[in-house]
Amino acid sequence: MTTALFPSRFLPSMGMLKAFEAAARLGSFTAAAGELHLTQSAVSRQIRGLEDQLGAELFIRERQTVRLTLAGEAYAQEIRAALQRLSAAALAFRANPHGGTLNLAILPTFGTRWLAPRLPQFLAHHPGVTINLTTRLVPFDFQAEPMDAAIHFGTPHWPGAMLDVLMNETVVPVCSPGLLAQHPIRSAADLLRAPLLHLVSRPDAWERWFAAMGVHATEVHGMLVDQFAMAAQAAIAGLGCALLPRFLIDGELTRGELVMPVEGPVDSGSYYLAWPAHRESHPPLQAFRDWIRRAAQPPA
Repeated sequence: MTTALFPSRFLPSMGMLKAFEAAARLGSFTAAAGELHLTQSAVSRQIRGLEDQLGAELFIRERQTVRLTLAGEAYAQEIRAALQRLSAAALAFRANPHGGTLNLAILPTFGTRWLAPRLPQFLAHHPGVTINLTTRLVPFDFQAEPMDAAIHFGTPHWPGAMLDVLMNETVVPVCSPGLLAQHPIRSAADLLRAPLLHLVSRPDAWERWFAAMGVHATEVHGMLVDQFAMAAQAAIAGLGCALLPRFLIDGELTRGELVMPVEGPVDSGSYYLAWPAHRESHPPLQAFRDWIRRAAQPPA
């Protein structure tokens, strides 16, 4: 006989939790009743029952108004996150009841330029798996969000997560042929006199590139953009020289939309697959880990 993982005395009913979450979010028992299609007295009874079960008040009741206690505010955040996870799990199961679902957080340009064109290969070998993609720019708490894994760039550090290194990133300076004609560039130092495009997420990228090229550059100014895709389009339009990952712009270089004014590839960091330890045995994650590590390997 096994011991119950969640003793029932610590598990309030779903009706209690839904009534509490709605009232906490809306700041009103009456509004919560309207949303849940219940009477105001029914919502009040559900919340009072929850308070009795917890042994503490969640709301301060003042005449015709209610407001959360400090403990109630903290509890509301926890319950809202738990209900969101339950809803996401139900939605994922309905979308693919006979297979498995992988909720993956991606970096925008990596996802669109590198991952998306390769995903059909994975899905062809794992037809029962559904992959849901969500954009995340910075590390997040896997305990608070219903994600199974995430693509991470930078250093091998993500609190509470395990990491697989996927590939190194090499950045190169690129510009449009028209801009190169206007600004003759024959060496790395010549780029200091050309308009430069900077990524908000990597504000010191050009400084590090110049340093790697042996060029002293104390102040490097230019236009700011917030994503690689925008930087690439701005460079194609002739607005400046951009420092971009080589693997993301192979198409533009092949078509001649972008050119490298000087040879200057520099390693800028690595991409990783991150996942929470408690999801490591999730079959879709195991399959995806095996696949993406192979897909990220450079050609022999």
